[in-house]
Amino acid sequence: QLETLEQEEQERLELRPHPTDKTTHIVSHEHGMTVWKTLQEGEAEPQCQSFSYSRAKLQGLLLEGASLLLLRVLARRQTMPPDLVFPAINTEGDLCTSSY
Repeated sequence: QLETLEQEEQERLELRPHPTDKTTHIVSHEHGMTVWKTLQEGEAEPQCQSFSYSRAKLQGLLLEGASLLLLRVLARRQTMPPDLVFPAINTEGDLCTSSY
């Protein structure tokens, strides 16, 4: 039973003349999960968006941190269950599936 309560991701791309900063903050709450994304290119105003997912849509969700932990456990056990598929959130914040 893995559950992500909160996750923060930060990326910075140093391209001249406009470096790009991207931040994603994900928080679990009683109704589901909320994702905040911020993108800033150079000196421009940051572009912010947020969206939420209900608990029903997130049943079995596996975010990046939990995925890394699961991979370590599977490697240690030296076993891989067949057809291991989990719901995930991609880099754009959309629901997708993650297969192992």
